[in-house]
Amino acid sequence: MENIREKLFEMQDKKYREFHSKLCPNVDDIIGVRIPNLRKLAKQIAKENPKEYLEKAPQDYYEERMLQGLVIGYMKTELEEKMVYLDKFVPIIDNWAVCDCCTSTYKFTNKYPNEMWNYLQKYFSSNQEFELRFAIIMLMDYYLTDEYIDQVLKIYDSVKNEGYYVKMGIAWALSMAYVKFPEKTMKLLQNNHLDNFTYNKALQKMIESYQIDKETKQKLKEMKRR
Repeated sequence: MENIREKLFEMQDKKYREFHSKLCPNVDDIIGVRIPNLRKLAKQIAKENPKEYLEKAPQDYYEERMLQGLVIGYMKTELEEKMVYLDKFVPIIDNWAVCDCCTSTYKFTNKYPNEMWNYLQKYFSSNQEFELRFAIIMLMDYYLTDEYIDQVLKIYDSVKNEGYYVKMGIAWALSMAYVKFPEKTMKLLQNNHLDNFTYNKALQKMIESYQIDKETKQKLKEMKRR
């Protein structure tokens, strides 16, 4: 474990730390390791001794928490064991970057969509901001599909939490859902239970999207709640 921490500090980029710290307010333990370097180290750990690492891994630094999440994604093991490690990892997520970078790594979800769908449902009952965001972004990353879209939109519409990163996660996810399923998503936008902040942020992200035409963007602007 000490060697891994030493490696993290060897890869430290102080300018990147200063830049990334501005993107992650309230996170004051960033070493300053770029994501590609973290992924490379995570793949190495996942190949050599992932289970030993995950059993003993410290979480004092942002990068150490990120590293745990990435190793879970890259390690070769049964889904049930990954879920056990996820149960330990998800509660220590404390910022959007660790959440989103790790969820994008969990491509094993594509192999086990039903099992992971069932696994994720418990997090929608959580009152913890980043446990909820984890589930929201996982659905955005892997379940904006013909089979799941109706259920996904229903879940997004039902989430009630005052966490800023929960609301922003839903807004982002809805903008991505609109690109893939415009009619279904528009139907939700026209009749929903979203709070004004989340609703307007979702519209804003759609208006900013390069994948949505000007005519639709004008309509979205007119739908904004005052």
